[in-house]
Amino acid sequence: MITDMKADQIIKNAKVFTADKANPLATALVVKDGKFIYVGNEAGLSDYEGEVTDLGGKFIMPGIIDGHVHITTGIGFEYVDYGEYIACTSKKEALDMMAKYIQDHPGIERYRFLLERGKLNGEDLVKEELDALCPGHEVQVLELDIHSVWVNSKILEKHGISDDTPDPAPGLAYYVRKNGHLTGNAFESAGWPFLFDYLRTHLTDEQIAASISRWIAFCKEYGVSSVFDAGFPEHNDIHERIYSYLRNLDKQGKLPVYIDGCYVLTNRAKMMEAIEETKRFNREFDTEHLKVHTLKIFMDGTMKIHTAAMVTPYADTKETGATTFNAEEIAVILKELNKAGLDLHLHTVGERASRVVLDGVELAKKELGDNFRVKVTCAHLWIQDDADLDRFAKLGVVANYTPAWHSGVVGGNPYKVWTNLLGEQRANKMYRCKTLWDSGALVSWSSDDVSYGDFSTWNPYLGMEIGMTRYNCEKTKAPEVGRVVSEFPSPSQKMSIEEMIVGYTVNSAKQLGVDAIKGSISVGKDADFLVFDKDLLTAEQTGFSYNKPSEVYFSGKKMN
Repeated sequence: MITDMKADQIIKNAKVFTADKANPLATALVVKDGKFIYVGNEAGLSDYEGEVTDLGGKFIMPGIIDGHVHITTGIGFEYVDYGEYIACTSKKEALDMMAKYIQDHPGIERYRFLLERGKLNGEDLVKEELDALCPGHEVQVLELDIHSVWVNSKILEKHGISDDTPDPAPGLAYYVRKNGHLTGNAFESAGWPFLFDYLRTHLTDEQIAASISRWIAFCKEYGVSSVFDAGFPEHNDIHERIYSYLRNLDKQGKLPVYIDGCYVLTNRAKMMEAIEETKRFNREFDTEHLKVHTLKIFMDGTMKIHTAAMVTPYADTKETGATTFNAEEIAVILKELNKAGLDLHLHTVGERASRVVLDGVELAKKELGDNFRVKVTCAHLWIQDDADLDRFAKLGVVANYTPAWHSGVVGGNPYKVWTNLLGEQRANKMYRCKTLWDSGALVSWSSDDVSYGDFSTWNPYLGMEIGMTRYNCEKTKAPEVGRVVSEFPSPSQKMSIEEMIVGYTVNSAKQLGVDAIKGSISVGKDADFLVFDKDLLTAEQTGFSYNKPSEVYFSGKKMN
């Protein structure tokens, strides 16, 4: 046995939730050279020399690992104007309000507006109407959920979009046409290039540095030690530029948060190009705290605008949405990634999106057998078909949820919104994270937001609260816009605090493939740990989002 070892940090009299099944609770730990070298009880501390800190029973847990964030997209949204919000009740009122704004603000190169699609009462805007508002100027109207946009002819021409331009993913990411002609409305990634074209010529290095500095400060304050960055769809050039900045920051020893990055694919025609680019990113971004080994695919869209892919049709429109790839194509992608030693992460909101991925994994595994080694993660999972619930565990596919959404997301009475879209029976089956957890699937948690703002929705303790309560109430530390009138169905899907912590730590570490060095307070792993004055295991669930660590350590170094 090693005796009298000089340690950098010795802690005793703590309540340590380790997230390690083999040693779930401890009262003491020892850190040397940024690693845990002892985790256990006070009796074992006699083998170590150094100053001992008595925590007086304070609570310790591993550093938070967020399984799906948008570092680079967040910077994009920080420096792009969303537009003037149009609080209208009809299409005519929307056009009148936009005309009045343009009249009062002459000479702007691009007029930007923000509009809730539902306020149009089933009508739609067309480019000719936007052209008439301000001839010779660009006009853009962003749909409130950011998954669709209306633009005028001048913006379409600027981007070279014509009646003959193919849709990036037919039925999912597409240009709305009438009688074969563009209307000016674009859905999902077909519209994203319009939103951020400003950045390609105007985003400065100073702005990138300022945003990253704010994000790192948030991570240090809340104890987020590692993340999976889910990329910047349709803007891999800006995405790469920000990764280059992060790589240089890491080489200077100024990036304390571990970032597991990706390359993003939204256009089915660019499948092989994206795989090659992921390989290049893998080679070029490989520093201590920044690594890329994942292709990220948008498999579908979102339910409110019917672009999420369904097995059972939407209750209101009878549509089913579409997926970017079919199962056979997913199998091809998986085999290519398998050859290169890369992983796959997918946006899967609708039940058919995740089913197609599971089918693709099954096909690839059948062919490759024990040689299959791709880590596959399905993110979001708003709704899943009953027949697929046990397949995640069977196929080894990670289920990544964003628990802050499990109050229904839209505020007010979200149950009415989802009942209209899905019918009552299916609305009661949204966000079935507990069912997957109990099936033996690996479930991880994330914050998934695309706007830095005040980072309030990036707060992991908000995710923990709503994961436990399925309720965003007046006692929850969250934006008022998300308040709901009651807890969201089904109560059977509520998680325990232990499950929330495990999902935000060791399970997310397994998703990222770094569980050998991160995710639990275990001997040999990085000393990423958080100290709380309150015992999180017994803390009140309602209002849990106000918790925050009093001390944060990444690799044994105090961050706050």
